[in-house]
Amino acid sequence: MALWFVRGARRGLVTTAYPKRSDPSSAQLPTPPTFNSQALNASIATRMVTVCPSRALELGPGALILDRGRCTACQRCLTVGSGLGTPSGQFEWATRDPARLRLSFPWAGGA
Repeated sequence: MALWFVRGARRGLVTTAYPKRSDPSSAQLPTPPTFNSQALNASIATRMVTVCPSRALELGPGALILDRGRCTACQRCLTVGSGLGTPSGQFEWATRDPARLRLSFPWAGGA
């Protein structure tokens, strides 16, 4: 690390190139969830919202809204709604627009 710092400082570099391929260990990382809208309903969505410690989930009009920027990937929502969602497998969310971090999962109906 120190050698890289000295070389970078000498050349005037302040950042490094992004890796061409992701590290294989990244498959082991916890990631924000994705939900099955067909099986989702208002009562389960409400329970998921109440267990979310980072307040990344909220109820919208007829939909569960996930803010990936706030999600800590604790998976508590997946525990409450067993079988209704899975980890997304995506952990890199680079955007300048915070609205692009919000996903909406409309529920099929029923309370």
